Amino acid sequence: MHIVVCIKQVPDSAQIRVHPVTNTIMRQGVPTIINPYDLFALEEALRLRDKFGGVVTVLTMGPPTASESLRKTLTFGADRAVLLTDRYFAGSDTLATSFALASALDKIAAEYGKPEIIFTGKQTIDGDTAQVGPGIAKRLRYNQLTYVARIADLDLDAGSITVERRAEGGIQVLRTALPVLVTMLEATNEMRRGSIDNALIAARAEVITWNAASCGIEDLAKCGLRGSPTIVKKIFTPTPRAEKAHLVSAEGTPDANADALLAEIFRRAPGVEADLYDFAAQSQGN
Repeated sequence: MHIVVCIKQVPDSAQIRVHPVTNTIMRQGVPTIINPYDLFALEEALRLRDKFGGVVTVLTMGPPTASESLRKTLTFGADRAVLLTDRYFAGSDTLATSFALASALDKIAAEYGKPEIIFTGKQTIDGDTAQVGPGIAKRLRYNQLTYVARIADLDLDAGSITVERRAEGGIQVLRTALPVLVTMLEATNEMRRGSIDNALIAARAEVITWNAASCGIEDLAKCGLRGSPTIVKKIFTPTPRAEKAHLVSAEGTPDANADALLAEIFRRAPGVEADLYDFAAQSQGN
C-alpha cells in the first residue's frame, strides 16, 4: 500500500507579527513549524502503514528551507520525502497550490506507484481555508472524506475505507472506494516520538527535490501569483476590546448561582432571553 501525506511548513502562529504600515505578515525572523493539523494526518498514515504494510511518502510545496520539515517527518518514520520548490510557485493561493501539488502527485504515482490514500490535515494555521485537500481530490478525481475523526475500517481486498466524520449535530459513518483523499481533524491521535534509528536515517536520507519542469508543468500561468485569483486586501491584528469581563458572584446552591448568572446575562442582553425562548419553542415544535 502506498500512502502520501501532504504537509506544509508554516510560521509559528504564536510569534507572527503584522507590519504596522503594510498590514502584511512579517515572516522574517519567525520560526517555522510543521502545520499542526498535518501531524494528525501523518500519524494516521504511519499507523495504517504499520498495520497493513506499505510505504508512506510525505510531500510539501515551499522554499528550499521546507526540507527541514520534511526531514522531521522522516524522524517520525516516514519512508520518503518529496519537496516541490520553484520560484514560479511563490505567492500561490489555494487554487494554484492544489494544481502544483496535484501535478507532483501525478509524478509520484508514475515514479513510485499510485497512492491508495492521500492524507492532509483539515486546514493550515496560516490560511485556515481547508480548500487545498478537496482541491487536490477534485483534480486527481479521488473520492474525498473531510473532517475525519477516526478511520473505522480499511479493507484493501475490497478496496474500501470506512470512517467516522465529525459533522454538525453528530458523527457520520461513511464508506467509500479507494483511492481516496482524507483530511484529518485535530486531536484524533497522538504523534509518536521519533526513534534514534529513524533520526539517524533521516539525517542521511535524500529529500527528493522537484521543480515545475520536473512535474511536467508546462502552463506556468497556473502557478504562483499568476495562477492565484485570490487577493488579500488587508491583514490586521484585532483591536482589543475596551469592555472588561464582568464578574458575577453568588453564594448558594448551584441552581441559585445559575439563576443569578442567567438573570445578569438577560439584564445585559435582553434580546438573548427572547431568542432562547423562540429557539426552545421551535425545538419542541410549538
